[in-house]
Amino acid sequence: MKEYQIFKRIINYYETDKMQVVHHSNYVRYLEECRMDLFRQLQLDYEGMEQRGIMIPVLSVKCNYRSPARFGETICIIPKLERFTGVKFEMSYRIYSEDCKILHNEAESSHCFVDSEFRPIRVKRDFADIYDAMKALEGKDLFELLN
Repeated sequence: MKEYQIFKRIINYYETDKMQVVHHSNYVRYLEECRMDLFRQLQLDYEGMEQRGIMIPVLSVKCNYRSPARFGETICIIPKLERFTGVKFEMSYRIYSEDCKILHNEAESSHCFVDSEFRPIRVKRDFADIYDAMKALEGKDLFELLN
């Protein structure tokens, strides 16, 4: 990946609660949107992978809420591929204000590669292009690449 484009989105009204603060359940959706955007930038879009028989279920998610994000604000999400084994991977995310000065949320998610029967796929053996792209990104702090 030559240059990473930061993932940004505007908070919609329906994503907030009575206090106009983003409801906690929406952060999991934001992580997925960011992850899909990152994979798209790696030329590994989810639709293409599913056509190749690859599914990527979520194994776990953890969120730490730091500062509320509110209706109408733009957030920036910085992902990091922390670990990749060839079957499983773990990601971390930092969700910031548009100017990247206010940290709204820190999160983690874990995933695996499976076939349509939910059997693990050995990506290194069966899909070398995916393995190489993921290995190249592993451990890189995209936030530092932007600054």
